[in-house]
Amino acid sequence: MYKPTEQQITFPYEFYLPFGGKLNPNNKWCELAQLIPWAEIEKKYAKSFPINRGQRAYSIRLALGALIIQNMKSLSDRATVEEITENPYMQFFIGLSEFVDKPPFHHSLMTHFRKRLGKDIINEVNEIIAGQIRESEESENPSDKPDDPDDTPPSDGECSGNITQEEQVSQAPSPETKNSGKLILDATCVPADIHYPTDLWLLNTARQALEEIIDVLHSPHIGTLKKPRTYRCKARRNYLSIDKKKHVTAKTIRKGVGSQLRYIRRDLKHIMELAQKSPLTLLSKRQYRNLLVCQEIYRQQLEMYKEKKHSIEDRIVSLHMPFVRPIVRGKKNAEVEFGAKLAISVVNGFCFMEDLSFDAFNESKTLIQSVENYYKRFGFYPESIMADKIYRNRENLNYCKKHNIKLSGPPLGRPAKDLDVLKEQKKQERLDAGIRNAVEGKLGEGKRFYGLGRIMTRLRETSETVIAMQLLVMNLEHRLRILILYFIKGYFRLIRLA
Repeated sequence: MYKPTEQQITFPYEFYLPFGGKLNPNNKWCELAQLIPWAEIEKKYAKSFPINRGQRAYSIRLALGALIIQNMKSLSDRATVEEITENPYMQFFIGLSEFVDKPPFHHSLMTHFRKRLGKDIINEVNEIIAGQIRESEESENPSDKPDDPDDTPPSDGECSGNITQEEQVSQAPSPETKNSGKLILDATCVPADIHYPTDLWLLNTARQALEEIIDVLHSPHIGTLKKPRTYRCKARRNYLSIDKKKHVTAKTIRKGVGSQLRYIRRDLKHIMELAQKSPLTLLSKRQYRNLLVCQEIYRQQLEMYKEKKHSIEDRIVSLHMPFVRPIVRGKKNAEVEFGAKLAISVVNGFCFMEDLSFDAFNESKTLIQSVENYYKRFGFYPESIMADKIYRNRENLNYCKKHNIKLSGPPLGRPAKDLDVLKEQKKQERLDAGIRNAVEGKLGEGKRFYGLGRIMTRLRETSETVIAMQLLVMNLEHRLRILILYFIKGYFRLIRLA
């Protein structure tokens, strides 16, 4: 059950400190608390509690504030609660009215916060904050707004989600509307925190999980039925004899994979026999999930072993995170990464999630949707799009031509024979590449200073929430830098007037 917060302090001087003094309103956390529209977010958060029963839930300010602190500081769940307990500014940020020297909540609730919020709510918060930035910039520079007064952008709550074909037609701008701004697109892989997968290691992990299940199903029949033989010690010796070698041939690996497949086949057969005598309800939720995943791993690995191939559709690379897929990126240090593929757009230094999937996809297919999302945010189409060459297919080129949008990169077909034209094209490509470096910098910032370099959560939905939260945190940091710039401009304006 969720009840909206009736009385929640919004000014630092209202926060009570038992040891005296007042909070500094210029502190980072005090400024962030003023930037985030808690009331609007609370309306969206309350929708995830359809039943007006049960224990009263924590406020959205506490839940979202704790996640923002965690991702800004790159802390674990336990360390986040400890940091909040020691810092009065963080306690004001999450909505407490006075300083308390005890943990405001248990660290295990951080997982529930990630599940409750989800990537959709986080993306909507991101859109709301970006809308506030747009309004403040338009008030500072009203001349930058398009000339068409009737072409007003929709509400911030409509900025997320897929757009149907009918909506795209209804949102088509009038011929008098001018395009404005630059849209920068790119995609990357957000690695998950998993062991680097090999077929032999994956099969050994599955075999150990099946042996644990056999022990649980046989436990009610100890002393009455003979325990099935699993040869677990022999199977482990066979695995270690190959895994510990520095140089292993393909023939040796294939022999080891075949051996592990036979051990797994025997274990699955024993489980089927034990299931007729012992109910599967004896298994925990984790063990039952592992049983289902192990069956799929055995099917995939057996098919690849028989057909002597190394790829298969929806390949599982982790027993504990079966939703993770290999993403081929072709990078020098890692040709294949294991995690979610993220497509983002950057507008004036702010990042927006355009697509997120644990299955590999072609990022060029996200261009049209990204442009339509741009139109929903700002009320007009971009003047130019800066993207990789992979985005320059015929469908995207025709779409950009239809909406009078310049797409970076050389034209399709053979290079121009005129040397002057070719030289001008090369020069423009270098200029576009320099502008497109902004999105590379954002991705590097997220992976180097925040958590996009390795997602530590274990569930699919919580991993998606963390990725969306990283983009929100980067935008909040960018928003703080803009506030400082506005302060400096206002200071010098006062000096000139004086």
